[in-house]
Amino acid sequence: MKRTKIIDVLQSTEYGKEVCVKGWVRTHRSSKAVDFIALNDGSTIKNVQVVVDPAKFDEELLKQITTGACICAVGTLVESQGAGQSSEIQATSLEIYGLCDNTYPMQKKGQSFEVMRKNAHLRLRTNTFGAVMRIRHNMAMAIHTYFHEHGFFYFHTPLITASDCEGAGNMFQVTTKNLYDLKKDEQGKIIYDDDFFGEQTSLTVSGQLEGELGATALGAIYTFGPTFRAENSNTPRHLAEFWMIEPEVAFLDQEELMDLEEDFIKYCVRWALDNCKDDLAFLNQMIDKTLIQRLESVLKDSFVRLAYTEGINILQEAIKNGKKFEFPCQWGDDLASEHERFLVEEHFKKPVIMTDYPSKIKAFYMKQNAAAESVSGGSPAGASIGYKGSVAPGPTMQGTDVLFPQIGEIIGGSVREESYDKLMAEINARGMETDKLWWYLDTRRYGSCPHAGFGLGFERLILFVTGMQNIRDVIPFPRTPKSAEF
Repeated sequence: MKRTKIIDVLQSTEYGKEVCVKGWVRTHRSSKAVDFIALNDGSTIKNVQVVVDPAKFDEELLKQITTGACICAVGTLVESQGAGQSSEIQATSLEIYGLCDNTYPMQKKGQSFEVMRKNAHLRLRTNTFGAVMRIRHNMAMAIHTYFHEHGFFYFHTPLITASDCEGAGNMFQVTTKNLYDLKKDEQGKIIYDDDFFGEQTSLTVSGQLEGELGATALGAIYTFGPTFRAENSNTPRHLAEFWMIEPEVAFLDQEELMDLEEDFIKYCVRWALDNCKDDLAFLNQMIDKTLIQRLESVLKDSFVRLAYTEGINILQEAIKNGKKFEFPCQWGDDLASEHERFLVEEHFKKPVIMTDYPSKIKAFYMKQNAAAESVSGGSPAGASIGYKGSVAPGPTMQGTDVLFPQIGEIIGGSVREESYDKLMAEINARGMETDKLWWYLDTRRYGSCPHAGFGLGFERLILFVTGMQNIRDVIPFPRTPKSAEF
């Protein structure tokens, strides 16, 4: 008999119809009069209740149907007599596909997230991780749908690269060389002539630079793929392997970029509220009781647009009034998550797009503000009303980072420097090598155009939408220092 997904069974009102469901047992409650089996197949957070008359089934068969077992149940769809469900199945046939003994780690009793991370191969069967993974799927669909509807082209950038987009050097090397017999030159540097690509290559930390090439040909592109960072960090916000969404758009200025960032992130949140109601309701009850309220609040108001220097003013004023921060926040400091969350959660109580950061804490490719150029805050570039006479003490870049409650920075964006001479001056000032970036510089030599873009860490989006507290719990198999088991 053809299988029906449990999500469809629970929505059906064809009472009296024979149905076949297959899935994994969540619970099995037994008595002399009746057995109740809660069955789930992953299509929904909800279980279907299979009602079993023990007099009609072999006693040994029923004993083997334990939590975690995989079974097939055939029976009659009837209107449920119990609360919280509209339909249930009166079983006429039961078949066990896979037994599950009492050593199964994901028993009905609550498990800590740390225990579940150690059993990442089985944690996906739990209600929490099933909900998170369905929401993750929906967010991916929202992203593709948004960009397709807005005329962007999905652009595939390489995972193996010879350039370091971020300039931080925290990259995983890719090689076919014998690590026990490395050829080196007189200075002790490894010779890569005999390596597969003939030069040193690594896993990418970002598809942005190649994405800019796509934008200068197709007008508007987006990337969506895995990126890698060999950063020895064990915080709840960092992964070594994570997914990034990076749109790049030709002829886009700073204001238009902020409009795009806000519209895009609101679209994703709205999609979650519209398409993940059951899973969000479960997570709102079990993980974070303010989750749905927080998601809805993102849609209510326009995001605050705040110049970095103004943000520093606010933080320093808060410190004067007794606010304690772990990290310093003087002008020129890269703001910590605690600073970002204070601005969003306590001061403005809404998302913030922070702009015009000090040049020294941002990437080489960002466009620098001219001294008298108007910026988003309505004051001269680098200027901030109230900051020690209203002028920031250094040059600023046209960055546009979106800060969210619970998360801090969720999007990092900027206008890109389109001038070859200015870009080269910045590269030289930072002491960067240009031999691996010749192709990128060519876009500034041949028909350069104004353009802008941003990067969204997919897992950070999932953290916000699900209310989960650790980024390792929103990706199926997390990669972190000393952890690549599954």
